[in-house]
Amino acid sequence: MKSLVSPFVVVGLFAGILIFLEIGRQIGRWREESAGSAFGAMENAVFGLMGLLIAFTFSGAASRFDARRLLVAEETNAIGTAYLRIDLLPSARQGALRESFRRYLDARLAFYSKLGDATAARAEMSRFTALQGEIWSQAVTACREAPSPWTTNLVMPSLNTMFDIATTRAVALQIHPPPIILVLLGVLPLICSLLAGFDAAARKRRSLMHMLGFAAVLAITVYIILDYEYPRLGLIREDATDRVLVELRQGMN
Repeated sequence: MKSLVSPFVVVGLFAGILIFLEIGRQIGRWREESAGSAFGAMENAVFGLMGLLIAFTFSGAASRFDARRLLVAEETNAIGTAYLRIDLLPSARQGALRESFRRYLDARLAFYSKLGDATAARAEMSRFTALQGEIWSQAVTACREAPSPWTTNLVMPSLNTMFDIATTRAVALQIHPPPIILVLLGVLPLICSLLAGFDAAARKRRSLMHMLGFAAVLAITVYIILDYEYPRLGLIREDATDRVLVELRQGMN
């Protein structure tokens, strides 16, 4: 999906809108007849549909973006809680487990920083998945040696929560609108441009300022929606949110 948030999307859509505006204008001049009220109603309906699509996709992308940021805070709390509860385990087991936690958090941070590179991201995913098994095994062994049975009831559920939130974040990365919606988000502006160009054919001279403004607004809006939907791949970043995980990792040193 990295290609969806490439700057070339803006340039390509901007150029496509200008081309369709001109095609519509040429068709309108060639026919040289009034569109009539029926055509105006259809045109309004198509523009209204585009407005609704942009509004709903923007709103959905924003809500999913906020949900993913909240999941970062939840994971930070879960890892921090599990790390603190290592103190309940036998002293001889704590050092190795703390080191596994450090490597696990390093792998989690690396995974999200490398999402733009699918191969590197998969490698980091394999690494932190293997570390989950390692941490669990170490914790099971340490809990068996713990003097109090309550230690298991405190340590193991916190590890479950820590691993579950990693799965939840992975699922959240995959939740997006159906591909057909994204296709429609690119096609509708072109159709509206064709209609706008046809409607503008009544003017003998083309208004370059209006054409450029119309194309720029639509292209930038679609790009922002895609960037919102797929953060970390474009201009919108989550570095400020990830800072809480970075600070937690620094506190483990």
